[in-house]
Amino acid sequence: MGRSVNYRNKTPLYRLPVFRVLRAQSLVMLVAALCGTVLFGRLTGYSMLLGGLIALLANVYFAFKAFRYFGARSARAIVQSFWAGEMGKLILTAALFALVFVAVKPLQPLALFTGYLLVLGTGASALLLLKNNPKH
Repeated sequence: MGRSVNYRNKTPLYRLPVFRVLRAQSLVMLVAALCGTVLFGRLTGYSMLLGGLIALLANVYFAFKAFRYFGARSARAIVQSFWAGEMGKLILTAALFALVFVAVKPLQPLALFTGYLLVLGTGASALLLLKNNPKH
């Protein structure tokens, strides 16, 4: 059996289509935190910001891991890097939630999870938008 060749993706993250998803998530995170602050106070605002940051940081980690390779000859490496990226994302998410719950006092858990879910939902929605409009 021949040795498979893995082609590293040297494209910077900001030039990959996934960067638009990360940018949209960042915008939603900031707007949600600002709205939470204005409508419900500083505690809600920073709790929402922390929840959004947890989702965003985990997704940035996934993007770096998952898009390291390209090309048909790198299929096995692509699958492995996606798997590693997803596992790392889950572990990082759990660790960041634990860190926030231990280190941040006071904290509003409902706002924290709302910020997290808004950013997570933005990622899913943005993927649908990218599918329908791949050039923008």
